[in-house]
Amino acid sequence: MKRVNEKNKPEEDLEEISSSFRDPSGHLFKKDGVLFRSVLKSYSRHYDLAKESGLYESLIKDGLLISHEEVSADFELSSATYKILKPKMISFISYPYEWSFSQLKDAALLTLEIQKHALRKGMTLKDASAYNISFDGARPVFIDTLSFEKYEEGLPWVAYRQFCQHFLAPLALMSYKDLRLSFLFRLFIDGLPLDLASSLLPRRTMFNLRLASHIHLHAKGQKKYSEEAPRRVKVSRIGLQALVGSLQKSVEKLALKRQKTEWQDYYDRTNYSPESFAEKKEIVSEFLRLVSPRSVWDLGANTGLFSRIASSRGIPTTSFDIDPIAVEQNYLQSKKRGEENLLPLVLDLANPSPSLGWAGEERMSLEKRGPTDVLLALALVHHLSISNNLPFQKIAEYFSRLGGNLIIEFVPKSDSQVRRLLRTRKDIFTDYDEESFEKEFGEYYQIQSKERISGSERILYLMRKK
Repeated sequence: MKRVNEKNKPEEDLEEISSSFRDPSGHLFKKDGVLFRSVLKSYSRHYDLAKESGLYESLIKDGLLISHEEVSADFELSSATYKILKPKMISFISYPYEWSFSQLKDAALLTLEIQKHALRKGMTLKDASAYNISFDGARPVFIDTLSFEKYEEGLPWVAYRQFCQHFLAPLALMSYKDLRLSFLFRLFIDGLPLDLASSLLPRRTMFNLRLASHIHLHAKGQKKYSEEAPRRVKVSRIGLQALVGSLQKSVEKLALKRQKTEWQDYYDRTNYSPESFAEKKEIVSEFLRLVSPRSVWDLGANTGLFSRIASSRGIPTTSFDIDPIAVEQNYLQSKKRGEENLLPLVLDLANPSPSLGWAGEERMSLEKRGPTDVLLALALVHHLSISNNLPFQKIAEYFSRLGGNLIIEFVPKSDSQVRRLLRTRKDIFTDYDEESFEKEFGEYYQIQSKERISGSERILYLMRKK
C-alpha cells in the first residue's frame, strides 16, 4: 500500500488497518507484518493524562487492557502524529457475532470495569463498542488504547447508548428469546437499535426495572429526542458511577435459559468404541507432531476435545462450531481452566463470517484472517456434503484458501452418522465415496498420510496444500 505524507513522498509498505479509519485519535497500521498504532496530536492531552494518572499502567497490570510500548518510527508519518505505539498482537481477531453468550457477557463486564477504573483516574470511556474487545485465548481484553478521554464534571456518559446497543440489548435478547439473535450483529454493525430490541423482547421484561430503564424507556427517549432539540443533561460523578453500577447488575443478572441444541452432546452419541476414539486422538496428535504448526483452526470443533490436543501443546488454536451451546460449553471450560491458547467461536461454515462495514472492509471475513497452518476437519465433511449439498470440489477448494495443511476425516455412507443424515432425504450423492473424495481433494492437496481407525470405517488423512 502507498500513501502520501505531507512532503508528498510515498510511504511504502505501510498497511493501513481498515477497521480504525473512523477513529479521530489515531490509526492502526502494519509495517513488515508488525502492528502499530499512531496517536495524533489532537489526542495528546488525553493520552498524556492516561499515562500520567496511572490508568494505562493499572489496566495493563490487571490484564484488562492490551499491553503496548512507545516506539521510535524508522519511517515517515504525518506531521499530525504525536506518538507511535506497538501493541501486543492478538493471535486471532474475533467479532461479537462469533461469540457465545458468556463471551459477550464477559466483554460487557470488562467494559464496565474499565469505565470504573477510568473514573477513578479522572477519565472516561468515550465509546463502548464491543469491537473494542478481543479475546486472548479465554480472556477478554480491551484493545482500543485511545478510547479514553478526560472526564468533565457534570457531563453524562457519552458511551451509554452504545453500551446498551452493543452489549445489554443483544444479551437480553439471547437470554429472553433466542441465542441466535446475536447474529443480528452482522446486520447492525453499529449495535442493535434499541427500538428493535424493545419490540423483540417479551412484555414481561418491562417489569424488570433495569431492562425497562436501559432498553425500553431508553428506546422511547431516543425516539422522542431525535424529533426535538437535544437537551443538555447534567450528571454528577456519583450519578455516573451509579449508572455504571446499574448496568453491571443488569448484565450480571442475565443468564441463558436451559435449552437443548442438536450437537451439544455430540461426544455422548458418537459411534466410536472407547478404543477407536483413543486411537483417533493418537493419530491426530501424531499428525500435528509431523506438521509442527504455529496455528490451528478446528472447524466443527463441538466442545473442543480435539482442539485441546493442539492448544495443550502451546499452539494458538481457534475452535469453531455452528452450535452456540457447544461453543458456550467450550468457552466456560476454557475460562475455568485458564486456557491461554484456545479460543472458542460460533461459526456456520456453510455461511462463514463475511467482510462487513464500510466498503466491506471494516470487519474481516474468515478467509482474510487466515491462512492458518493447519485446518482440523474431523467428522465434518459428511455434514457439509450431505446436509448442505456441497460437492467435495467446493469443500476442498475453500479449505485450501483457509490453511496450508489439512487433517481431515472421511466418513463413508455405511457409517451410522451418515445414515442418520440420509434418513429424511433422498440419497442423490452418487459421488460420495472414498475414491471421489481423494480425487477431488487431490486437486488441491497432496496426501501425506492415510490412517484407518480400527473398529471403524472412518479414515483420517494428513494433507499438504499443493
